[in-house]
Amino acid sequence: MTIGGASDDAPPRPEKGGRGRTPRSPFSLAVLTLCFAALFAAFIALGVWQVHRRAWKLALIARVDSRIHAAPVPAPPPAQWPDITRKSAEYRHVSVTGQYRHDVTLVHATTDLGYGYWALSPLKTLRGFTVLVNRGFVPADSANHISSAMPPDGTVHITGLLRITEPKGTLLRSNRPAQNQWYSRDVPAIAEAHHLGRIAPYFIDSDKRTSGTDPAVGGLTVVHFRNEHLSYAITWFALAFLTLFGAGILFRHEWRVRRETEQGGGDQPAKR
Repeated sequence: MTIGGASDDAPPRPEKGGRGRTPRSPFSLAVLTLCFAALFAAFIALGVWQVHRRAWKLALIARVDSRIHAAPVPAPPPAQWPDITRKSAEYRHVSVTGQYRHDVTLVHATTDLGYGYWALSPLKTLRGFTVLVNRGFVPADSANHISSAMPPDGTVHITGLLRITEPKGTLLRSNRPAQNQWYSRDVPAIAEAHHLGRIAPYFIDSDKRTSGTDPAVGGLTVVHFRNEHLSYAITWFALAFLTLFGAGILFRHEWRVRRETEQGGGDQPAKR
C-alpha cells in the first residue's frame, strides 16, 4: 500500500546522528591505529632529533665564537697537520710571518663589496713551511689585470682565521684547474695546479689589509651558522599533537557510530 507515493515496504531512512552508518571492522581499526601510532612516533623522533641538533649547533657557535675572539696563536706547523680537523681547528685565530710567493689564484666570490674574487697566495713562513693565505677581496676587473692582484713584496705578518680546505667546488659550479677557473678554495688542487709542493692542509683568511701595498681587502670573513632547529622541533611536535587530535576525532566518531548502532538494533519496522 502506498500513501502519497511512499511504500510501506521501503527501508527506513537513516536518522541524523549516525544511525544507519556501518562501523569499521576491527581490522580497519587496527590498521588505522598502527598508522596513527607510526606517524606520532615519527614526528616525536624528528622533534627530539631537532632538539639535539639545536644543542649541538649552540655548542658549535659558542666554540667558534671563542676561537674568533681569542688572541692569535702560531699557525699549526707540519707536525700538527695530521690532527687538523674541522671540529678541532676551524676558525682558530692564528698568526704567521713570512714572504709571499709572487703568485695569485683568483677564486670567484660575492661579498658586501660586490662581485669579484678572493686573492689567494702562498706564503713561505719563517718557520719553513708554506701556507695558502686568502689575502682578501679584489674587484672583478682584477681578472683582466692579474698583476694588480699580486701580493706585496717583503716580509709580512699575517693574522687571520684558520679555514679548512673546500674541495671540488660549490654546489652549482665545479673547479676547473686546467682552465684556472676556481669557485672554492680547494687547497690541494690549487697547490697541484701551481706546483707549490707540500703545503699546509688549511688556508688562512686574512684579518685585514696586511700592507699598504696589498690590493686585496681582508677581514671580510662572514661567520654565520643557521640555527632554526627550535622552530623545526616545534613544528614536528605540533604535527605529533595534531596526529593525536585527529586520532581522537576519528575514534570518538567510531565510538558514537557503534553506540548508536547498538541502540538502534531493536528498532525493526513492524510487519504488516
